[in-house]
Amino acid sequence: MTEQAHTLSFRLWWGLLGCVVLMIAILLAGPYGDHIAFLPDSGAAWYFWQRPDPTVVSRLSAWLSYAAHQLSIWWLIFLAQRRGLGYVTGMHPINLAALLINGLFVVWHIVQTRWFYDGLAQDVSIFTSFGSVAILLMLVVIMENQRRGVLFGKRWNWLDQPGRFLRKYHGYYFSWAVIYTFWYHPIEMSLGHLLGTFYTIMLMLQGSLFFTRAHVNRNWTVLLEVFVLVHGATVAWLALDNQSWAMFAFGFGSIFIITQMHGLGWSRALRWLVAAVFLAAWFLSYYPALGFGVVDALRIPLIYVISVPLLALVVTAISRSRKHRE
Repeated sequence: MTEQAHTLSFRLWWGLLGCVVLMIAILLAGPYGDHIAFLPDSGAAWYFWQRPDPTVVSRLSAWLSYAAHQLSIWWLIFLAQRRGLGYVTGMHPINLAALLINGLFVVWHIVQTRWFYDGLAQDVSIFTSFGSVAILLMLVVIMENQRRGVLFGKRWNWLDQPGRFLRKYHGYYFSWAVIYTFWYHPIEMSLGHLLGTFYTIMLMLQGSLFFTRAHVNRNWTVLLEVFVLVHGATVAWLALDNQSWAMFAFGFGSIFIITQMHGLGWSRALRWLVAAVFLAAWFLSYYPALGFGVVDALRIPLIYVISVPLLALVVTAISRSRKHRE
């Protein structure tokens, strides 16, 4: 390992340790919603973990906290771009400010949940939370096209323009998707909530490292992409929904096989081996009840294949509109 690679690895491990410390604080401060008489679950569009008697104060505790968190990070991104910062192996002072702000707001969300047990879920659909992160992950596919392609390492050249635009401005959307999702939920101690909170905190860490080499470390960024598989499959498994568990596991696993692993520098032989093991696990998981289950697990990769070009067209239109105004 080169000295530069060792430094990057060292800093990322320290960042992950910070994420773990915050998760320990969440565990020590719990429980959170044990005193809440939650309303009955009314279906897929209903977010269960919200207080049945929200007040103006409880709502404001979530919305004002979210707004302060969001605007603070947007301001730092704006300053970093305005100053024309370049990528460095270490960190800029503005990265330390971002880490401090994100860390303080995580701690405040713990306190805010203990006091008010309220989040943005009172006022906005659960699909906005899911959708914001799903779009984030698909935008990453567009951004990484130049390096790893979209399908089995093959580049789509027409994605170059939206990819350049996203590499410059993605921080604004990505920080919104992560911080909005973080404040959508109260802090909770179920395994599904803990994994989701850990995921958003890791994404905040990634967002705090803008204009550093750690921010573009390919192993780290793929870990962040793949973690959605762990979270989604675990939540479905805890719900005792075997079909959904397989859909998330093999659906997001398919994205790794089709796209993400081709940017890791693996040999062709290793990629074939990983793909073969994945397909064998897929077959054994559904055997002997093949048929609909296998097709159902294709839902996620099909959504990606359809949505990525559509999102690219939207980003291209925004990029051209901005150039026209300038």
